[in-house]
Amino acid sequence: MKKLTLLCRIVLGLIFVGSGVAFFFTTPPPLEGAMADFFKGMTATGYFFPLLKGTEIFCGLLLLSGFAVPLALVILAPILVNIFCVHAFLMPSGLVLATVLGLIEVYLAFFSAEYSPQIKSLFRR
Repeated sequence: MKKLTLLCRIVLGLIFVGSGVAFFFTTPPPLEGAMADFFKGMTATGYFFPLLKGTEIFCGLLLLSGFAVPLALVILAPILVNIFCVHAFLMPSGLVLATVLGLIEVYLAFFSAEYSPQIKSLFRR
């Protein structure tokens, strides 16, 4: 089980570091419809995407390093909910990847012996 936990942590970390870094160095593909409106609105704030992608890079690096993994998982949870909702309602083509990322997060946070005790302690009185 430790190998599965390590694999999940590394995969999740690589995906978040990769997507965060890619945002700063590539141009997103053209979007249409509601997804284009959503993206335009978030871009118009001037701060949202740099904050989001910076947070993804930071948490991805925490996951890759193995340092403060429970903190990274807690910070990434609402980001993953948003990723899932965006793909469920606006861009279904990415729903499979969003679901896989969510399942990895749930496994690490609630079922891995290494990190779940710390996460579960947040839900106790």
